[in-house]
Amino acid sequence: MIAIDGPAGAGKSTLARALAARLGFRYLDTGAMYRCVALAARRAGIDPEAPQGPARLGELARSAAIELGERILLDGEDVTAAIRAPEVSELASVVAAKQPVREALVARQRQLLDSGDWVAEGRDIGQAVAPQAELKIFLTASAQVRARRRAEELQSDPKQVLAEQALRDARDEGRAASPLEPSADAVIIDGSERSVDQLVAEVAQLARARMG
Repeated sequence: MIAIDGPAGAGKSTLARALAARLGFRYLDTGAMYRCVALAARRAGIDPEAPQGPARLGELARSAAIELGERILLDGEDVTAAIRAPEVSELASVVAAKQPVREALVARQRQLLDSGDWVAEGRDIGQAVAPQAELKIFLTASAQVRARRRAEELQSDPKQVLAEQALRDARDEGRAASPLEPSADAVIIDGSERSVDQLVAEVAQLARARMG
């Protein structure tokens, strides 16, 4: 088990996907699960801040049929592109801070990870989902680099992305349920100036050392 955590835009998904391919492991994108819940909530008109909002979100997180892979399916519909829309990304950050959602999805993630070799990435893999992981990586990068990457991906204004990113970082780091922070035993890697190939090579070497 390799757990990769870190802030938005650090490159976790790119690293985790490439690393899993290099090692022949399965890949789990936990962020896609939160995005699916956010999309379902948006479509259902659920206000996360309403009195019953968190409970309704938790029920969605337990009942939604989410299939992960090259394409992301939500209740049988291909939502691979839809869950990457900026408004869904923003809502996912809000939804992920709700305790009933985290409890439901962490339980589902643990069930998925119960057997086999995995590279799992998200915000709380090493802390809450898989504290038993043999290798924990906390991947970070400067705020400017993360915003630039995200802006290029979305073809958006870097300054606007930077401002939105600051709000999301504050929300992720300050939430009561599994706040974003490195595990005590995590290897912290700054990917600001490193290529994907360099990062994959470094983490693969660490993984092979842990595997003996």
